[in-house]
Amino acid sequence: MALQMVSENQEKPLKDNVLEFIESGEAESLSALEILTWGIENFGNRIALSCSFGAPEGLILLDMMHRIDPASRVFVLDTGRLPQATFDLIDRVRDHYDKPVEVIFPDAERVQTMVRDDGLNLFYDSVEKRQLCCRVRKVEPLNRYLSELDAWVTGLRRDQGSTRKGTAKIEIDRAHGGIAKLNPVADWSHSQVLDYVLDNQISVNRLHTAGYPSVGCDPCSRAIGPDDDPRAGRWWWENPDTRECGIHTEEKGSGI
Repeated sequence: MALQMVSENQEKPLKDNVLEFIESGEAESLSALEILTWGIENFGNRIALSCSFGAPEGLILLDMMHRIDPASRVFVLDTGRLPQATFDLIDRVRDHYDKPVEVIFPDAERVQTMVRDDGLNLFYDSVEKRQLCCRVRKVEPLNRYLSELDAWVTGLRRDQGSTRKGTAKIEIDRAHGGIAKLNPVADWSHSQVLDYVLDNQISVNRLHTAGYPSVGCDPCSRAIGPDDDPRAGRWWWENPDTRECGIHTEEKGSGI
């Protein structure tokens, strides 16, 4: 069963100055570091970074946030289908920064029911079943986690695909109770991301060198060619317009 949408009367009220700043659009002129500094100053330990450890964007944001505040929070969704390379990176990053990584798991009973009813590899059968798998393993655990926060940070960039072109640097996340959503590198290019990685010696997923620019669940990620769209290896059997897990969509529980 899909989670219900959060109604407006369930939204967490943002402080007036925070709300006014977000709605003003002033954040579009700020750098990634300035946006993260604003977020940490306004939300403290009620803001956390969502890092997949499967793309460099999250890792450079982790580095920036750690420089601003070593106590800044980071979490990862462990779907149960991540590749070993991702787990290895999580441990390496945790040790390097001496930072706890909050690992969020799906509800075991929900996973068991889904697998019993539709099989272990249901995501290959249809878009609907793939969205169900993403919802159970990623969206629902995220919803539970974000219900305890006032803001979160993502590594979304506008040039990552057709579903992300309109990403704002800071927005009100209506799908998660009206909390603030910070996308500090929304206007960055892929080359800017790589430059930061090289200049600051950021650890990244070793599968990137094997042709995986974006690493998600193991069965839903594959290597691509040098001229392919960076997200072409994610859910490659689907139309590009449906290649989202539901985390960054307006309707809670949707995979569209």
